[in-house]
Amino acid sequence: MTKRSRPKTPRAVAEGQAPYGTPTPLRFIDLFCGIGGFRIAFENIGARCVFSSDWDKYSRLTYAANFGETPHGDIHTVAVADIPAHDILCGGFPCQPFSLAGVSKKNSLGRKHGFDDEKQGNLFFSIADIIDYHKPAAFVLENVKNLKSHDKGRTFQVIYDTLTRALGYQVHTKIIDARNVVPQHRERIFLVGFREPRYFEFPEFPKTEPKLASILERDVPSKYTLTDNLWAYLQAYAKKHQDAGNGFGFGMVTGDSTTRTLSARYHKDGSEILVSQGPRKNPRRLTPRECARLMGYPDTFKINVSDTQAYRQFGNSVVVPVVQKIATAVLSTLKCPIGHTPELTLAEDPTCFPAPKRKNKKNTPPTFPHA
Repeated sequence: MTKRSRPKTPRAVAEGQAPYGTPTPLRFIDLFCGIGGFRIAFENIGARCVFSSDWDKYSRLTYAANFGETPHGDIHTVAVADIPAHDILCGGFPCQPFSLAGVSKKNSLGRKHGFDDEKQGNLFFSIADIIDYHKPAAFVLENVKNLKSHDKGRTFQVIYDTLTRALGYQVHTKIIDARNVVPQHRERIFLVGFREPRYFEFPEFPKTEPKLASILERDVPSKYTLTDNLWAYLQAYAKKHQDAGNGFGFGMVTGDSTTRTLSARYHKDGSEILVSQGPRKNPRRLTPRECARLMGYPDTFKINVSDTQAYRQFGNSVVVPVVQKIATAVLSTLKCPIGHTPELTLAEDPTCFPAPKRKNKKNTPPTFPHA
């Protein structure tokens, strides 16, 4: 872990911060919060945010506009002891040091990536320090799919060993594609950990896939249509790589499509997701509002920054409904007694996981009492 001065005796945290049967909203902290995707997901199911942090000033502006409070800045400037006690730690720690695009770009520039990235690569250890000090009942972490294979699996092994062997948490991991809840192919790895041994299963997602038409705006300003020069450049670029046998090029979509992954670089040319406007008109970019919908944000979410910053923010965000389904499963787990298994769930105990579906037996959904 990174060296950081702190008291030798960890802050006292009562056993079972999220005790079985508690009616009090569970507390969570929102690290590397961006524009608040984790916060929306957890607040939607009744949890309460007690701390947030992000280094990007424009993301903090958007966060403040939507939640009425400005997140703390760089987590390195916040003493671990000053972070409030919490039941759940949430964090989508920066993915660029581990993403395929991020690694390729850094390699081309001769820069370091992964844990060797001095600015972003060591932020995981800030999370580990906070977990070590506060010992939350659970955590939910998110990163790019490539985290698991980065540096031939060594990066992920360090993370997993730190969370399990060093910190003593029971950790569950799964790569989830958001295409079953939004019209976007977006694979991300989630790490869910519990301080006490608990039965946990990642949620199931719908089998059907929504289509792009469900999030498109009707009246789109002409400024989002590609200029003739840009459209000609993108076509020539795609042809050049196609002739060379490479897969690089733009991603053309229609209302019946599922898009490629929206990235933070979308503001540059929009090439990964171009919306067809027919054979007689150049394609267009998604609007910021359409990007918000593509990430599962409600239309009430305020976009108070430039298009460039909005594209960056949504491209770096989590998909809200994916996180919300995971959050529901985590809260359901924490509402159960330690050692609980579905087979032992009592019919009169609605706060725990329902028993697995069996023939002629009802599957009662979990409920979450709040104050």
